[in-house]
Amino acid sequence: MVDVKYYRNRKELIMIGISKLYCDQIEPSDVLRYHSNKSTPSKLLQFSKDKKPVVVWNVTKQCNLNCIHCYSESNKKTDFNELSTEEGKALLEDLSTYGVPVVLFSGGEPLYRSDIFELMEYAKKLNMRVVISTNGTLITKEVAEKIKNIGVSYVGISMDGLRATHNEFRNNENAFDLAMQGVDNCLELGIKVGFRFTITNKNSKEIPEMFDLVARKKIPRICFYHLVYSGKGKDIIDEDLTHNETRIVVDTIINKTKELHDNNLKTEVLTVDNHADGVYLYLRMKEENQAKADKVFELLKLNGGNNSGIKIGCVSWDGEVYADQFWRDYSFGNIKKKSFSEIWKDETEPRMKKLRNRKQYLKGRCSKCKWLNVCNGNFRVRASVKNGDIWGEDPACYLTDKEIAYGE
Repeated sequence: MVDVKYYRNRKELIMIGISKLYCDQIEPSDVLRYHSNKSTPSKLLQFSKDKKPVVVWNVTKQCNLNCIHCYSESNKKTDFNELSTEEGKALLEDLSTYGVPVVLFSGGEPLYRSDIFELMEYAKKLNMRVVISTNGTLITKEVAEKIKNIGVSYVGISMDGLRATHNEFRNNENAFDLAMQGVDNCLELGIKVGFRFTITNKNSKEIPEMFDLVARKKIPRICFYHLVYSGKGKDIIDEDLTHNETRIVVDTIINKTKELHDNNLKTEVLTVDNHADGVYLYLRMKEENQAKADKVFELLKLNGGNNSGIKIGCVSWDGEVYADQFWRDYSFGNIKKKSFSEIWKDETEPRMKKLRNRKQYLKGRCSKCKWLNVCNGNFRVRASVKNGDIWGEDPACYLTDKEIAYGE
């Protein structure tokens, strides 16, 4: 039986639920019974046909750390033309009216905003689920109490390895201990908290130890992010994994996830930002259990792969609207001039229109891939940075030509 809380946070639109797809059974027939956001149970929101986008709101560019892979290139400065409290509340009202189910407050470091609790509480009062993505270093016991009282659904804390590695990623010798204290403060109050781990060749070998930490602390969730070449991530492209290394890492994640579940630790384990993972998982399951693999494949098709500009969007600190939080070189418009809902519904906007019908524009391996209905062309940001063409191949796709039937 599937935990009904599983799909509560629909940021999973860009995630592959390893723990649920590999270790549990979700019936595709369950999905077909529901047709709208209002009637769909939370475990199935990912597969609803008419869902509105999850919105990531980068409420500030200011941050107390200096992370080597920061997609928003945040720093300690303050003058970034950030939305005011009043503008922020107007945004939230528009999102609620439009039917956005989840707002993810991110940054920079969102807890740096003096009005962050007021904004999160306002979103909650507007009946949206509230999620926060943070480096965790500012979550004191008092802050954790406020998060608890507001009713924040989930606190995602960036954790890129054990102490020495994490501190090196954050350029701060105290980052690990402060973040872990933040995790403990959340756990003590029963707040759902999890790790967000960005994979590079500098930390991939610590993934098994991260699973050990999750088991020891009974962390309810861990998300493994493939590197996206955005912001400072452009500077460390050479630290991305090779295709073979990626396959080894994904196998490790699957194996360690099964180990957790075999030991009755029902931690949610997800991979993020590479929809090749869904295909790779299916191909592995096909060798192990054809019937179960077929059911998982139906769910992967229903999810539809990468949904940037479709079912996930981003509002930046200055009001610019992007296809997702990583894609910052092209804005669809600014909410100071037009509401998010108006911007999002305007399919006359050239790139918006193409993103929502992207299959006909994809090139190379992506255009010929037999799994296009599962992956939807993967991450266009990586293609843009690596190839200079947003419709080119995603260089992080690690499936072989034979696996995607390329050239046949």
